[in-house]
Amino acid sequence: MSSDPTKPPETTVAGDSEERTKRFLATASHDLQSPLRHIAMYAELLLDDLEETLDGEQLQSLRMIMEKAQTAQRLTKALMSLAGGTPQVTPEEIDLQALAENVWGELTDETAVREATLESDGLPSIRTDPALFGLVLRHLLTNALTYRSEVSPRVAIAAEREGTDWFIRIADNGMGIDPAYRERIFEPFWKLPKPGAVQGVGLGLTTAREFLTALGGDISLEHSDASGSCFIIRLPIA
Repeated sequence: MSSDPTKPPETTVAGDSEERTKRFLATASHDLQSPLRHIAMYAELLLDDLEETLDGEQLQSLRMIMEKAQTAQRLTKALMSLAGGTPQVTPEEIDLQALAENVWGELTDETAVREATLESDGLPSIRTDPALFGLVLRHLLTNALTYRSEVSPRVAIAAEREGTDWFIRIADNGMGIDPAYRERIFEPFWKLPKPGAVQGVGLGLTTAREFLTALGGDISLEHSDASGSCFIIRLPIA
């Protein structure tokens, strides 16, 4: 039996979507490189010229600007390499507990969700690319704060070692994901419907999955119901 010629194969649709994602990542990353480079450069110049005249808080703020710009530069370069099919990964030993707390603090400040709680005591040190994995955490924690329920947001992060892998679970008490949408959450440019929510690009979970693939790991939705959702990240130990 011949297939319907008016309906493109699913593999073609998926391939087109993946190609659109890569073009988007490459273009956006390329266009961001120049302004980020100038921000980092001018922050460094200001530090050199004004270090003796600034107080401790001002110096800390200026150093933070420079560090964040440099981090963003590394991320955009990684995005461009990922879009080009040759991801550049720079593994380092990182304190997962400190990274999670840092990302959480930034997000709660940005979203002004003051009553949110993070439970993450005793997370281990892991060896991975801090910029890429930090962005993975940012996407997952952003979703937990965005798709929250009527109660104050609560997120729990736990990690356990199994064989040659780390398994990192990120659970929230949010609104949950309708079973009808669970196969679509990793699709590029698709966003979980939420009444009154500001519509974004819909690439958070897509890029998180792509970054984890580049790091030798993966991500999946372990469970989701009215009590919240839990994502599980697998990351190789070495």
